[in-house]
Amino acid sequence: MKAIIIDDEKRARVSLSLLLKEYCPEVELVAECENLPEGVKAIRKFNPDLVLLDIEMPGHSGLELVDFFDEKEINFSIIFTTAYNEYAIQAFKLSALDYLLKPIIPDELVSAISRHERQKFLQFKALAENIQNESFEKIAVPSGTSLILLKISDILYLKGEGAYSEIYMRDNSKLMVSRNLKNFEDILLKDKRFLRTHKSYLGSAEKLKRPLFFYPFCFHTKSN
Repeated sequence: MKAIIIDDEKRARVSLSLLLKEYCPEVELVAECENLPEGVKAIRKFNPDLVLLDIEMPGHSGLELVDFFDEKEINFSIIFTTAYNEYAIQAFKLSALDYLLKPIIPDELVSAISRHERQKFLQFKALAENIQNESFEKIAVPSGTSLILLKISDILYLKGEGAYSEIYMRDNSKLMVSRNLKNFEDILLKDKRFLRTHKSYLGSAEKLKRPLFFYPFCFHTKSN
């Protein structure tokens, strides 16, 4: 597995390189770059499987990486190495992207490397949009062997079903996803647009009406 590190801090690059050598021997580090333009050149030259990418760098943010490639060219996975704040970490979770908080813990690095094939261009786009906006707008959820993006404003409510969750949309469609309700609760309850209405439900505050007997809550939509 070929990998590239992009980080403006030399100490961070050296530290991560040593961790990879000791804990992830299957990873071949083919380039270390101190800024995004150098990283883009290295990606085009070495065609890596994995890019370990810092976000806060002078000149270009790591999130701008997507601007240098067409969607079809994104044939590598991305793991962010970041010291970002809590808000940004929620954006990572919503976008289903791997990230490692600095200082990097070896066990977390090993786990992230083992999951790297799940990284997709779709999640990267979701992260870039979420982290640059004042509020989260999209969430990436598993669907079969891939992921799909959902606008949070299109979600009516979520119902927990053990290890799964049902997502009910404004257009009356429904998705069953392999994530428990707790996974969504940790993120969406930080958003004022959602409320916990029952131990098994999260609902859009905008569409919430007074509860009815024998049912946790009900919603209504405007008629066209």
